[in-house]
Order: sequence, then structure tokens, then C-alpha cells
Amino acid sequence: KLPLTVEEILNFGESNRELFIKSSTYSIIPITVTEMGLTISWIFSSDPKSISFSVVYQESEDTPLDQCKVLIPMTRCNSHKETIRGQVKVRNTGIYTLIFDNTFSRFISKRVFYHLAVERPVIYDGSDFP
Repeated sequence: KLPLTVEEILNFGESNRELFIKSSTYSIIPITVTEMGLTISWIFSSDPKSISFSVVYQESEDTPLDQCKVLIPMTRCNSHKETIRGQVKVRNTGIYTLIFDNTFSRFISKRVFYHLAVERPVIYDGSDFP
């Protein structure tokens, strides 16, 4: 579990991070968001073989897991063959959790190489107009 804030993701730069996920386990990356309108995006690949991926939203740490909203259902990704990209728009403040699931693999541990980014919306105020 790697709790992150938007500021920490903004400081990621262009570097990739690595997760080691043992067979029959999963890893989560909770991202605490305190402003609406942001876009959280991700890019990841896995080695060896596929990994399952999901994104869930939780209003606060106290929200029971069964009341979390599934934004992207658990999906098996061929991320060992192609890079997986995606994004989610922040409509509410709270915790957006990325889940990398390797519970289907009984013997093979995986490495996931990922990069996260957060974009603030560009609000055009007309100030560059003559």
C-alpha cells in the first residue's frame, strides 16, 4: 500500500515506478484527492505475463469497502504485450485507489512498471485576448 497525494504524483517527473506483486496477492495505490476537476492518468506494463487492474473510489478512509464505487471494474490486462494507458476524472474529493491484482496467479510473481500523472484543468479566462 502506497498512499499518495496529488502533490507527490506531480513530483514524480517522467520516471517510472516499480511494484513487485507476489503470486496470489495484490497491490494498491491509494491517491488522496482534495480538489475536483483533476484528471488522474496512468501508464503501466507488467513482466512476466498479464496483471488484473481496477480503480475504485472511496469518499474517506472510514467508508466501508463494500460502499466504495467501482470506477473501472477488475480487468485482466495483457500488459506484458502492450502498455496500458487510462485516466479517470475526479468528480469528488476522496481516495482514488488503483489496484494491481495478481491473485489469479498461483506461482508467478509480477513486476509492474507504472507512471502516474495528474492534470489540472486549464481554465481559460480570456486574459491573453487583446
